[in-house]
Amino acid sequence: MPFQAFILFSTFFWVANVIGQTRTLIGKVVDQELRPFHGAKVFNADTSLLTTCDVNGNFSLTISYNTKSLLIASIGMEWKSLDLSDSCSNLEVILLPSGTFDFMTTGKVDRLRKKEFDKLPSLHTSAFKKGVFKNDKPCYVDKFIPIKKRLKEIHKSRSQKPST
Repeated sequence: MPFQAFILFSTFFWVANVIGQTRTLIGKVVDQELRPFHGAKVFNADTSLLTTCDVNGNFSLTISYNTKSLLIASIGMEWKSLDLSDSCSNLEVILLPSGTFDFMTTGKVDRLRKKEFDKLPSLHTSAFKKGVFKNDKPCYVDKFIPIKKRLKEIHKSRSQKPST
């Protein structure tokens, strides 16, 4: 009988531990003009779709507690790569438009993109003051992703002659 009690207790402890390893995130996605962004997609680091924003830019999802990063993407917008803090439960994200840059060096393209990226903290504060966001600061680390290397690889692959 004591062995059965031990097995029962161990099973209960394991199940409680597994169930307790998730957390629910709620969030809002807006554009650079602080308008709700409909249809933005939230992915995990493996680019598996987790959820899509509703017409008001809101979303809710349950993720594993050890999930530390998310991607947020939409057509015509820059992808966001977010590193979540352990206490993060309310994501408030501003997506920047993705432009095309003709007749510019890849370094200049990244400098222009970085300039817009650096405006995000003040935009977040402005969204908080206008009541769009609930928090005055984001609970995640937003990473700037340079595209210079990727653009050079594309250019190199296009300039190579096909082998015969």
